[in-house]
Amino acid sequence: MKRLLITAAILLITAQSALALVKIRDISNVEGIRDNQLIGYGLVVGLNGTGDKSGTDFTVQSLVNMMERMGITVDKNAVKVKNVAAVMVTAKLTPFARPGSKVDVVVSSVGDSKSLEGGTLLMTPLSAANGQVYAVGQGPVSVGGMNVAAAGAGTIKNHPTVGMIPNGAIVEKEVPYNMDETNITLNFKQSNLSDIVKAKNAINSLIGSNVASITSPTTVQVIVPRDKTSDYYVYLDTVLNAQIEPSNLAKVVVDERTGTIVMGADVRINTVAVSHGNLTININSTVEVNKDQNFLGDTTTQTNQQTDITVTEENAKLMVVPEGVSISDLVKALNSIGVTPRDLISILQAIKSAGALHGELQVM
Repeated sequence: MKRLLITAAILLITAQSALALVKIRDISNVEGIRDNQLIGYGLVVGLNGTGDKSGTDFTVQSLVNMMERMGITVDKNAVKVKNVAAVMVTAKLTPFARPGSKVDVVVSSVGDSKSLEGGTLLMTPLSAANGQVYAVGQGPVSVGGMNVAAAGAGTIKNHPTVGMIPNGAIVEKEVPYNMDETNITLNFKQSNLSDIVKAKNAINSLIGSNVASITSPTTVQVIVPRDKTSDYYVYLDTVLNAQIEPSNLAKVVVDERTGTIVMGADVRINTVAVSHGNLTININSTVEVNKDQNFLGDTTTQTNQQTDITVTEENAKLMVVPEGVSISDLVKALNSIGVTPRDLISILQAIKSAGALHGELQVM
């Protein structure tokens, strides 16, 4: 009998009295200050026979084109690429990155390479969505895995076809930013109106005047006084350092694939009665072989198969959960009747369907 292996459930329960203050910089983004994604196509060389196979045409063509640009004429049909792999190179260009600064790059195989371990990325231009090159990547690839095989057996650890080059790309061009130095627009990462109001009040209390106002359910606009224009970034840092006490979301997030459950502290339950039991079926099949010998000395073999089926049902316990209990009390009560994370997912879905769960239930 196969049993379902359930990963450990994670129950994040935070009491309201123990809420920590958070800075506005941690829950919002400043409009106009953002990262930019870069991408490029390149070749990783120096692999120990773990590169793309000869049938990977785009790898062969890329290698031939590179050799021809270097003034070397080669026959495409004579090129063997088992030490070379075609890769896609990605990077994130941080805000205000200047020419000459360095960023990390991620190298991912696009062919049938077995591993990028020990390889070196050749010079690869990295372009943004507008097609312009903003950085160039090159260097040895660091792979946090391995792929070892011998005599038909092998072992694989992590993902050896994906690697990283720390500080592997040099910025060649700066991304222009059009900053409005008369206003600061803060875009909050979550749509929580309570936190938006708290942020506005915290900024006004810190600055000492009504410079902050709510312009949308996720946006706060802060006026930059004329005397602060010359010290715009100092003023911006002051605004971002304002602290608020974030509101808890009455939300339960369930990942059925892994059995993970994350619950907010403000989730409340109406009075419900919970009963949950498991049904286990065991099927055992045995084969008996009987040999008979007659008076002539001939032997005959008979095969008999016997199947035993056992059905076991756990004694389900009925538990009453009183109205208004917190999520921590609910978990303690359910643990007392021996529920597993998978059982808890089913119970929460049933309680939500019954209208007794006051909070959002999100199933991933």
